[in-house]
Amino acid sequence: MQNNSIFKYRFWYAFVLFFFVFSYSSISMRGETKKNTKQIYKEIKYPTPNIDHNAINTVEGVILHHTAEPTVEKSLSVLTSTKKKVGTHVVIDTDGTRYIMASPETVTYHAGLSVLNGKTGCNYFTIGIEFQGNTLEKPLTQDQINSAIEYLKPLISKYKIPLRNIVSHEMIRKAYMKKYPRKRCSGKVDITPTEYMRFMNALKVALNITVHM
Repeated sequence: MQNNSIFKYRFWYAFVLFFFVFSYSSISMRGETKKNTKQIYKEIKYPTPNIDHNAINTVEGVILHHTAEPTVEKSLSVLTSTKKKVGTHVVIDTDGTRYIMASPETVTYHAGLSVLNGKTGCNYFTIGIEFQGNTLEKPLTQDQINSAIEYLKPLISKYKIPLRNIVSHEMIRKAYMKKYPRKRCSGKVDITPTEYMRFMNALKVALNITVHM
């Protein structure tokens, strides 16, 4: 009888210990997941009036721009001006702060005359990202790259955006001129090819895609 009591005691002790360890591990894992998915960069809502209220953005791609303005305040002023009528979805400052100007499914006027993979009117199926600054003068900061990736990763997953549809403004402008050589198109120089490739390589690493240098 005594041996049976000791066996039962040891059995329940082992069961309680196992339950405690399992529960603690589960809580720790949940806490770690929450920690890993915590947003790093600050977001500030700064709506632009320059949108198409009668259309829905189908979110098939992303266009990368630079603002070419000296300060983020000036950039935000331009992108909310009802005279210029240009907009975007997000502006990313040099410290990584994101100014959210429109939701992804809103159509904003950021692409102009444009063609992406043979399809015209990129405003209606792409997200516009504006990096504060001028990449012809200074490269993107690491915070800008990291913040843009933090912003884009869930959108790439949600809308199944292929990497071939993440391009620079200059790329869609040149594609337009190639498709419509007789039409006039602004010669605005945007984010440089070097900075575009630098960003795309960082994005591929973040998405666990092999980078071919």
